[in-house]
Amino acid sequence: MQEAYFKEIMEELKRLYPSTDKTTLNRMRTKPDPFKVLISCLLSLRARDENTEKVSKKLFEVVNTPEQLIKIPIPKLEKIIFSSGHYKKKARVLHSVSNELITRFNSKVPDKKDELLSIKGIGPKTANIVLAFAFNKPVIPVDTHVHRIPNRLGWVQTKKPEQTEQELMKILPKIYWADVNAIFVQFGRDICQPVSPKCSTCPINKYCKKRGIIRSR
Repeated sequence: MQEAYFKEIMEELKRLYPSTDKTTLNRMRTKPDPFKVLISCLLSLRARDENTEKVSKKLFEVVNTPEQLIKIPIPKLEKIIFSSGHYKKKARVLHSVSNELITRFNSKVPDKKDELLSIKGIGPKTANIVLAFAFNKPVIPVDTHVHRIPNRLGWVQTKKPEQTEQELMKILPKIYWADVNAIFVQFGRDICQPVSPKCSTCPINKYCKKRGIIRSR
């Protein structure tokens, strides 16, 4: 695949989604606080973006540091983050991660992937979001949208998000690494949906190999 091919597709999607700050985590890139990026990312797992934003704002009214977070009793923390879903598990993870930041990293969020992954509760997607959004590192955060869409387009043939990340880093021009997550998240919600995507109105339909699509609109 040639660079011009990726440029045509990505520039078309950028015209459709000119703002890359339409998700809570992407908006945090303008004034990144690594701890808040990490906590918001953990809250966003299996949550709607509007709920993530609401819960993050509520939590950050009383919490700005790992020390402040662990002082909140878990039952109280559960109430604060209730609308993010899976609140019991998330409350325990937030406490555990904050404790590790305090005891192992002097209350600082590490800026190395292996160190982030060594913290229980932080997976590859969360690590990459922190690296990209908090530290401006050259990585590609891969969520369900960023995994699904390149496979449908025929860019990659992968089973796991971690494989998708590695393959995209081989073929996608680096100029698009910072924006591909925000663009594909919006595109995946609006048009290239998991079930019955809106292929008839898709602006990049002519480039798509439609791999894995059984039914479309």
